[in-house]
Amino acid sequence: MTRAVIDTSKCVGHGQCAMMAPDVFDLDAGGYAETVVGELTGDQRRDAETAALACPEQAIRIED
Repeated sequence: MTRAVIDTSKCVGHGQCAMMAPDVFDLDAGGYAETVVGELTGDQRRDAETAALACPEQAIRIED
């Protein structure tokens, strides 16, 4: 199962992931990223990988 994982100790709430991959990430009530899907499909994985690369804090990783 491929999934996106957010290191909550690194996330500072830039929100770029939610803008780049809204079907994978959202912001919680405090403005921090959270995943909104379990297993990633092909398009979701591509978008999540792009968002992970764009994360200023490098708080996102993709796990297989």
